[in-house]
Amino acid sequence: MLTIYSSDHRLHHGVELKDGAISDSFEKPLRAETVLAQVRATGLGDVISPKAYQCADYAGAHSQRYVDFLAGAWHEWLATGRTCQALPLVWPVRGLPGHELPEFIDGKLGFFSMDAGSPINAGTWAAISSSANSALTGMDALLGGARAAFALCRPPGHHAGREYMGGYCYLNNAAIAAQHCIDGGAKRVAVLDIDFHHGNGTQDIFYDRPDVLFVSTHGDPTVSYPYFSGHADERGVGAGEGFNLNLPLPRGTAWEGFDHALRHAGTAIGQHAPDALVISLGVDTFEDDPISHFRLRTPDYLRIGEAIASFNVPTLFVMEGGYMVDEIGINAVNVLLGFEGRA
Repeated sequence: MLTIYSSDHRLHHGVELKDGAISDSFEKPLRAETVLAQVRATGLGDVISPKAYQCADYAGAHSQRYVDFLAGAWHEWLATGRTCQALPLVWPVRGLPGHELPEFIDGKLGFFSMDAGSPINAGTWAAISSSANSALTGMDALLGGARAAFALCRPPGHHAGREYMGGYCYLNNAAIAAQHCIDGGAKRVAVLDIDFHHGNGTQDIFYDRPDVLFVSTHGDPTVSYPYFSGHADERGVGAGEGFNLNLPLPRGTAWEGFDHALRHAGTAIGQHAPDALVISLGVDTFEDDPISHFRLRTPDYLRIGEAIASFNVPTLFVMEGGYMVDEIGINAVNVLLGFEGRA
């Protein structure tokens, strides 16, 4: 299987507001490096750098003004005389009008954010654009006839909505790839998110559309981040009603419960009959992940790959979460090995 990877991800490593304090982010460069090392150790296949794409290639999934904000935010921040990492300090919550885009960078940061977990620094734009380019390059491989590809994206993307960043995510790599597939002539695409956390951003982007089915298995949002999306009754709106399927699972979910949800997802994907499938590949479902509470074990990821292969659809795997660095490489690559029948 082809892997697409850019070392530009190393240019971004931020802080986050967590447990009442600013600390180094769990989303660190070592995550991608650990996965890459396992890709090479297992002989998964060739590793290539992503092709170059334009901002317009991101603006199908996102708005142009949001992409423009991301591209220029660091320079606007520096222009105020501040050199620390940029984080929002106010959000347009319920009761505030929230429809006017502020002119000042502090206002823009809040306008385009869902939390204080996605800082912007000098290397952020280079890292997030190379991450999106990896997903686009992987989708182009599928459009060229490949059965599967692996976009080793970092930073991840599935919490980024059409006009907001959050949860370590800026550009929604999986959604950008799915939109690129539609733009390339596909009539239907499915996105299956198996990260522990609900892919609220992907849901937001495709919620009113029938051409992209979004299915997500994740921790129950009443007790799990991002808290405000991912409930089973969120089914889509307008033309997209029925094309959004959330499968929230309780604390302590182990293989049996996860497998049941995966089978349900497979049935929905089969009924949609997509031309391509995008997997938001999070492995923070692992039993020892520091910020999640499922109980999957390392051999279970081989089974996940085997199940996805049984859907019999050209598949792009896009790396999302997973924060137990010692195990993230083994678990992520096990999914790919299982998909290829190399368990």
